[in-house]
Amino acid sequence: MELTFPVIDFSKLNGEERAAAMEMIKDACENWGFFELVNHGISHELMDTVERLTKEHYRKCMEQRFKEMVASKGLEAVQSEINDMDWESTFFLRHLPESNMSEIPDLEEDYRKVMKEFAVELEKLAEQLLDLLCENLGLEPGYLKK
Repeated sequence: MELTFPVIDFSKLNGEERAAAMEMIKDACENWGFFELVNHGISHELMDTVERLTKEHYRKCMEQRFKEMVASKGLEAVQSEINDMDWESTFFLRHLPESNMSEIPDLEEDYRKVMKEFAVELEKLAEQLLDLLCENLGLEPGYLKK
C-alpha cells in the first residue's frame, strides 16, 4: 500500500465539504505533522512573479559573489558541494516579527514591492490556518495567534 502525504484543498473549507476538509486537516496534523495546501487563494501569477524575480535577483547579484567567496577558500571539496546547491536558498527574507528587507542590499524596487505583497498574503493565509487549527482543537479563534 502506497501512502501519499495529505493535500488539503482550501477552497473546500467554504462549502458542503467543509467537515471532510477539517477532518483531513486534523488527520494530517495528528498523523503527519504537515500537509500541502492547494487552492489557498494566493494567485499563481503572484507566486510565479516571486519565483521569477527571485531567480533574476540571484543571477544579477548573488551568484558571482557566492562563487568568488567559495573560490577564495580554495577548497575543492566545498566547490563540488556548491555545484549541487539550490541557489535561491543563499539568502533569506523575513517578514515577521520585523522585516529585514531594508537590510538586504541590491534588491530592486519592483522585487521589494512584490515580496512585501507576497508576505502580506502569506500572513493572511497563516492567520486563517491558525484559526482552522483552533477550531479543530476546540479553542476560540485567535487563541494560537495570541
